[in-house]
Amino acid sequence: MTSIQSFIMALGHYNFLQSALLASIMVGLMSGVIGSFIILRGMSLMGDAISHSVLPGVALAYMLGINLLWGAAGFGLFAALLIGFVANHSRLKNDTAIGIVFSAFFALGFILISMAESSTNLHHILFGNVLAVSDQDLMTTAFILVIVLLFVVLLFKELQITSFDPHFAQVYGLNTQAIQYALMIVLTLVTGSALQTVGIILIVAMLITPAATAFLWTNRLDWMLVLAASFGLLASVVGLYFSYTFNWASGPAIVLMAALIFLVSFILAPKQGFIQKLGGQHD
Repeated sequence: MTSIQSFIMALGHYNFLQSALLASIMVGLMSGVIGSFIILRGMSLMGDAISHSVLPGVALAYMLGINLLWGAAGFGLFAALLIGFVANHSRLKNDTAIGIVFSAFFALGFILISMAESSTNLHHILFGNVLAVSDQDLMTTAFILVIVLLFVVLLFKELQITSFDPHFAQVYGLNTQAIQYALMIVLTLVTGSALQTVGIILIVAMLITPAATAFLWTNRLDWMLVLAASFGLLASVVGLYFSYTFNWASGPAIVLMAALIFLVSFILAPKQGFIQKLGGQHD
């Protein structure tokens, strides 16, 4: 019996593995969709900042015995607002404000974690442990996935315009700042929901890599969203397989799969791939 057959059989017998698969699929989908807007807007560094800034919120939520998502969402949103405030009320550039805020929040999170004496849980928070996902985690992730899909469907035109031409969006009468903060809120929710799957350190990779892979294959936003979600889903499922089969940490396994998909796309993509561009240089 092959390892793939064993994995499929285990899916039919173990509820924890079924929950892990559902959680991985949902996180892969929402990461690809939101990540597409993150890279189009040049907000990769902001995504990294928010993913690190949620650590103190997670630590406080753990100490208080409440859902980790609410602590993560609160601190992630606070970090985004604080970064904007510092950048708008000083001579510092946005990337400098991001570096100051997220490093301070990350350090605070480590101190709170050490105070809670939960070093075992720290590993899971940092790198994920999707095989330990609970029914409550699953329901919360499903709820956030619905929010993400509704957000993108209802505000698709606004997100498209503000992503590609923010100056025209302002002339058109759109409140670009409000849309930006709404995206930050959704990004924070996605980050919090992915804690159990890929962990704080690696969530930024799931936000960026599938979307960047999709960007190599298409110039249309709608297709980019579909492809990014598909690549995120594929990486999550295959990563879960390797995590279960070889007892790897779920986060690194999933992110590694996403990176391999990107590498193949970087080489083979029909218009943006390395081979195609290399051929064009020789013509």
